[in-house]
Amino acid sequence: MRVLEIGVAQLGPIDRSESRRSVVARLLALLHRAADRRCTVVVFPELALTTFFPRWFMGEGELDAFYENDMPNDATRPLFAEAKRLEISFYLGYAERLHTQDRTRRFNTSILVGPTGQIIGKYRKVHLPGHADHEPSRPFQHLEKRYFEPGDLGFPVWDALGGRMGMCLCNDRRWPETWRVMGLKGAELVMLGYNTPLHYPPVPQHDHLQSFHHLLPMQAAAYQNGLWIAAAAKAGVEEGCALLGHSCIIAPTGEIVALSSTLGDELITATADLDRCSEIRDHIFNFALHRQPQHYGVIAEMPDPVSGSDSHKPSGSP
Repeated sequence: MRVLEIGVAQLGPIDRSESRRSVVARLLALLHRAADRRCTVVVFPELALTTFFPRWFMGEGELDAFYENDMPNDATRPLFAEAKRLEISFYLGYAERLHTQDRTRRFNTSILVGPTGQIIGKYRKVHLPGHADHEPSRPFQHLEKRYFEPGDLGFPVWDALGGRMGMCLCNDRRWPETWRVMGLKGAELVMLGYNTPLHYPPVPQHDHLQSFHHLLPMQAAAYQNGLWIAAAAKAGVEEGCALLGHSCIIAPTGEIVALSSTLGDELITATADLDRCSEIRDHIFNFALHRQPQHYGVIAEMPDPVSGSDSHKPSGSP
């Protein structure tokens, strides 16, 4: 057996005025809880160091305060040092600002840090939700398309912690391509953080389905790709915006084996035997035996779907 003790560290709300020092103290408290439970790895949320700032339309001067130029930095170094002392790995989401020769680039980023305190891997969010222009009619903005550019690293997978590790962020979890790419690369555990509002202004009739639509694609992805998933929320009412909780750990069978029960700082844990991935991969979804990729080309070739009225026309019809 290749066993990991997984900890998912949900965070409650972070006020806009809360300092990084204060947030890191909360992360450290959760890390210590994880150490008490002998966790191998701890998963923190998306944009875990600040409030979810894309809910506001801001100028450059205000915006810059929410990004990290380096990782680790003065604020986060205590987290790295304590994780190294405790020999615990962790996943952390944050806003990354990268200065190049000709421009400044911004990404919604996560990292995987090993038990020696070294960064093993970095991921930049591919599927950015929301909008790019100011929409003052909304009760709150969702300006990820304005404040970040799509990730440029793809969906890498790393040999670490005795298995194959992958990462993604928030909206990525809703897209089957996210999971299949990492599944094809042999990922056995995928970690992700998220900030998910309970109210979706463009389609408010779906508000009551937020938890269902959160869990549905991950349970399907775990089963269809034979992998473990560990997902950490930023939860509760943050700056007037209600955020979904339901941090979870999901087995390769699609079963939820741990689920948060609060909207505050909370640690959930589960024992994950990575060898259980083979129960699915050797049988139900044996990629080498059953996939027919010659029929899947349209997935990568057609970024825009055929409309319903056109889908019944013969190929080549105007």
